[in-house]
Amino acid sequence: MKFFSSQCSFDYPWAHVSASAWKKYPNEMSTHVVAVDVLRREVDPVSGILTTERLITCRQNIPKWLLVVVGGRDTSYVREVSEVDPVKKTLTLRSQNLTMNNLLSVQETVVYSPDKADPSKTVFDQTARIVAYAAFQRLCNKIEDWSVERFRQNAVLGRLGFESVLKKLADSVPDNVLQSTTLQTVAA
Repeated sequence: MKFFSSQCSFDYPWAHVSASAWKKYPNEMSTHVVAVDVLRREVDPVSGILTTERLITCRQNIPKWLLVVVGGRDTSYVREVSEVDPVKKTLTLRSQNLTMNNLLSVQETVVYSPDKADPSKTVFDQTARIVAYAAFQRLCNKIEDWSVERFRQNAVLGRLGFESVLKKLADSVPDNVLQSTTLQTVAA
């Protein structure tokens, strides 16, 4: 079992970042994400929490030694469930791989929240738990090590790509519009 974590902050307020999250893919840096399909979206009438379930399709290069183990597939699917809490001002995304989950389990949680010290910024907190299942511990370690490194690479590219998405939204929608619009309206 291996863990990955990453924290950073974006120089945009939470309303801007949480609205942009719906437009994160596709972007020019995260080319491994080839499709994002919304499966379900609902707003809790009491709490106002927006829950969205999405299917994310990824295609990326896999080492030949791992391709043999997974049967030559380079396309994978991830289930993501997100919750936007407009009262607490948090966007929480939880994802789990659906493909090859008998060989490798990747559980990721991402939380976007306002920076307590500077509300004009948004804190990004990412954690992942990676577990490989194989008959030999050495193979498990190799799969987990490769997965953590790939996760690290994709996280760097994802941040760069998201920065460009944030800038595009900033250029097209004034902050006062984002601040005055409810997140449910922006995300719909």
